[in-house]
Amino acid sequence: MAARYRRLRRWPVYVAAGIVAAAALLAGTGHLLGSGAEEDARTPGSVPAPGPLPTPAPTATGATPTSFPAFGAYLDYSWRGVVRTDRFSRWLGGAELRVGRTYLAGDLWSNIEGAPRFLDDWANWRREKSNRIFVLNVPMMERNEEDVSDAEVRHLLRRGAAGAFDVHFRRLAERLVELGVPDTVLVLGWEMNGITYTHRCGPDPEAWKAYWNRIVGAMRSVPGQAFRFDFTPSRGRDAVPWTECYPGDDTVDIIGMDSYDQPRGMSFDEQVSEPYGLQKHVDFAKEHGKPISYPEWGLFRNGDNPEYMRRMLAWMDEHKPVYNTITDYCPHGVWQCGRNPRAAQVYRAVLYGRTGTVPPTALPVPTPVATAVPTPVPEPSPEPEPTPEPQTTSGCRSLNLGDWVEYWIGGEPCIREDWRSDWWSFSW
Repeated sequence: MAARYRRLRRWPVYVAAGIVAAAALLAGTGHLLGSGAEEDARTPGSVPAPGPLPTPAPTATGATPTSFPAFGAYLDYSWRGVVRTDRFSRWLGGAELRVGRTYLAGDLWSNIEGAPRFLDDWANWRREKSNRIFVLNVPMMERNEEDVSDAEVRHLLRRGAAGAFDVHFRRLAERLVELGVPDTVLVLGWEMNGITYTHRCGPDPEAWKAYWNRIVGAMRSVPGQAFRFDFTPSRGRDAVPWTECYPGDDTVDIIGMDSYDQPRGMSFDEQVSEPYGLQKHVDFAKEHGKPISYPEWGLFRNGDNPEYMRRMLAWMDEHKPVYNTITDYCPHGVWQCGRNPRAAQVYRAVLYGRTGTVPPTALPVPTPVATAVPTPVPEPSPEPEPTPEPQTTSGCRSLNLGDWVEYWIGGEPCIREDWRSDWWSFSW
């Protein structure tokens, strides 16, 4: 499989200073947290309405299908994602979006633990209806998108496997239980087979698996929890075969896959049949007695591709994942992104008005685990840990104001390098 491409989830958001005296310091402040790079459609619903929508075809018995895979969309990481869910549903003719998904920021441990109030709106949304599914992507490491070297990743994985970071995941588990969402689906360490994240598996697969098991043990030790843990690689071989990262049936409840329409020129049939592709995912899950999911999927390197959209939706209807959530920002999406009108037409036509309330595959009961603490990987000889460098975004220099300030302004700010020439411009 061709090398994958990094997809960072940040984009600069520039804020003008309110007074001239502050302009020299704060002009062009940008948030490093966000729903995705390259989003160019700021008003949801920019895709033109499709033509007449087909009635679902009757089954062989003459009955109209009423049971579909639970689905939703990633619309934003914050409370905006909750608000946009209702609007997205209306665009789909009142279709029932049973799945809500967001990410914990992977910059600091304090955010991986679930920053105060960050998850409140998502928890309220989940509790409103008993059949809803709340999915939370959980980084396994802080500084998760900072180009940390393989040597340091290896060292951190071994520390995690030895229990150094247990406390952070217990705090997250306690937070979710307190919020009344103890059945959250946790997409832990997603796309571990790639090169994008600090929580990648490649530098030391054995330590990565031991660390995953350690995290699951720590979170399941919290009274009242009923979490489901979703092991989700990216499609294809990527940097390392994802099967080499699988931590074992005792600590995995769902086997997911993130599957975008890439690389350029690859057909959907090739995405199915490639090594470690869609077919391998389905077969591997059956071999291990696990249901499947598609936490991230959408358009990408092949542009506005209605054939991919048609085939991917049909694939999910056929293989009945527990849930799926399209990534709805540019270049991947169909509602908040105006670049893909033909694929958006297909997506809307297929899902328009779907209100089936019973998923074909019920959420799995959390796998019981022994109370014994996983055997730790021996701690390696101490290696000097490099001093973290400030996170930067293209044309934007990081400005650390502390956790409390960053929470209230919506993320870690940065200063535009070209603020002198255009300090009053906005790009929200």
